Amino acid sequence: MEKTIIVIPARYASTRLAAKPLAMIHGRPMIQWVYEQAKKARGIDQVIVATDDARIEQVVRNFGGECQMTSPELASGTDRVAAVADQVSAEIYVNLQGDEPLIDPKAIENAVELVRSKRFALSTVMVPLRTREELSDPSVVKVIVDSNDRAIYFSRLPIPYSRGPLPEPGEELFCKRHVGLYVYSKSALMKFRNLPVSRLEKAEVLEQLRALENGMSMGVAEANFVSVGVDTPEDLEKVRQLLV
Repeated sequence: MEKTIIVIPARYASTRLAAKPLAMIHGRPMIQWVYEQAKKARGIDQVIVATDDARIEQVVRNFGGECQMTSPELASGTDRVAAVADQVSAEIYVNLQGDEPLIDPKAIENAVELVRSKRFALSTVMVPLRTREELSDPSVVKVIVDSNDRAIYFSRLPIPYSRGPLPEPGEELFCKRHVGLYVYSKSALMKFRNLPVSRLEKAEVLEQLRALENGMSMGVAEANFVSVGVDTPEDLEKVRQLLV
């Protein structure tokens, strides 16, 4: 089986929630929750936290996790994953955002399988949108896919546009909620790393659009769990309630 590594990028600085990876959730830092969920995924050879901060490194090592220091000059999580790939050889790399403490290990496995099976060189995950508020919330990224599980577009706005009213609660939506996880073959990761920031990426502030705008097909694995990417104190409190 191809060697597969999960890399969890974790920066100390955050504009909306200071020291986000170290935020405590029922006695454990958020980065530990993410790390432990990643370790539960089958078919994974190694889990590494990639950080630019010694405080995060120390916390990770204290709970027994593996950590690698990366340059603070790196612009994105993908760049941090690629920096780990320069040092740790594998065929498949998973970029798992350090603010996804509710990530389902099965979702990781399904996204990896899209790449391992050679259907795609790049993949991600989507889950159902559960409220009308999520549909209209720009912090909740939406994705639509084609009939072959390929991403068509990602947006912070509801997609596709409809002339009619928004769906009522309980009605199925065309778009799904995007989860902050990416799987790359090594060649796809290196190609993505060398692409310039794209126009759509700048417009939506979504780096995955760089891949689509440059003709890279991205598979999307569907999962069904409550995803909360922690960006604000309110998100953090919501996660604490869900993990009671």
